[in-house]
Amino acid sequence: MHQAALLGGMVRDAPHYGWALQPVPHNWTTMAEAVQNHVKSLNWGHRVQLQDRKVMYFNIKASFVDAHTICGVSKGGKETLLSAEHIVIATGGRPRYPTHIEGALEYGITSDDLFWLKESPGKTLVVGASYVALECAGFLTGLGLDTTVMIRSIPLRGFDQQMSSLVTEYMASQGTRFLRGCTPSRVRRLPDGQLQVTWEDLSSGKEDMGTFNTVLWAIGRIPETRSLNLEKAGVHTSPTSQKILVDAQETTSVPHIYAIGDVAEGRPELTPTAIMAGKLLAQRLCGQSSDVMDYDNVPTTVFTPLEYGCVGLSEEEAVARHGEEHVEVYHAYYKPLEFTVAERDASQCYIKPGGPLTVWLSDGVLAEAPTAGTGPALPWPQRRRSYSRICSGDQVWGLLCAGDADSGHPPHLR
Repeated sequence: MHQAALLGGMVRDAPHYGWALQPVPHNWTTMAEAVQNHVKSLNWGHRVQLQDRKVMYFNIKASFVDAHTICGVSKGGKETLLSAEHIVIATGGRPRYPTHIEGALEYGITSDDLFWLKESPGKTLVVGASYVALECAGFLTGLGLDTTVMIRSIPLRGFDQQMSSLVTEYMASQGTRFLRGCTPSRVRRLPDGQLQVTWEDLSSGKEDMGTFNTVLWAIGRIPETRSLNLEKAGVHTSPTSQKILVDAQETTSVPHIYAIGDVAEGRPELTPTAIMAGKLLAQRLCGQSSDVMDYDNVPTTVFTPLEYGCVGLSEEEAVARHGEEHVEVYHAYYKPLEFTVAERDASQCYIKPGGPLTVWLSDGVLAEAPTAGTGPALPWPQRRRSYSRICSGDQVWGLLCAGDADSGHPPHLR
């Protein structure tokens, strides 16, 4: 979806490069079918790989009977009992619905549903300020849809707030509307099929309302733990998050039961991180390695229209943990090559590598490329001298260190 929106931007930039193009409409149905077919092919590929490796696959809904046994129920209601010496829980999470809001469950959808809509969502209200909310709102705007984001407090909580503000500023410049300091109270379906949303402005206490074709809830995720009967196995969960408590070895309160991914407490909700944690756990269980997952300095990218990549602590976290006097922040605005000929506004393109406690924070085009390459470099002590090595991983990003009129200036101490 993000790539589909980026392609639309490239089409709009094309006349600057000499391509005489007529306005190109976007076909949601064509895109949705392609995405769905891709997801189905991935699922099929996983099943084939399991079969090739002699791994038994059960399509069942499982719950614990005791610490070594689970009961699985098929769609047809058939029960299957399975026992094992070691059990790994990797059930992930599901989008949260605000069930206290009238009409939220009946008329709203989540990001899981969005990708399976047969028709365009049309004018959309996205409720939430997480990376899921901003990513969905960003690509919907990029596809030419009227999109509004309703934020109760701050965007991208837990991320660097200076960088987050640049992300939302760029989104607003591209046409995404923001309702800040507001919470929805009711969703009603009108006779013409549109959805009427009522919300409260928290600063004034006044109510307001608007009509939309789609309301998308992106207010967080809940772990898939409540139906697992974890208490029968003696597995402990956090009383607040309901996630499974684990140690550095991914071990739960029961020595032979493990949990990885979104379902585990204190773990990044990132697919690549969960995959690596699973591989390392499998190697340990098979006696091939003693390595454990390092959850510090995990490269992360938020795929908003102006991508936000980061590694390490946010500036706020670094100051809170180590004190302002021990944190140096280098920063620079820059203009990506893609923005030059197309005459795009680059006022939100920004780099903030910190030191001596080194972090990498970047807003810009293809921000995931240098972010992914920065992670492995961070464990070694480094200061400003490492910046050139961090940037040199990509030719486009190498340009922004040049310090010329188009690229901006090399990072300097703030």
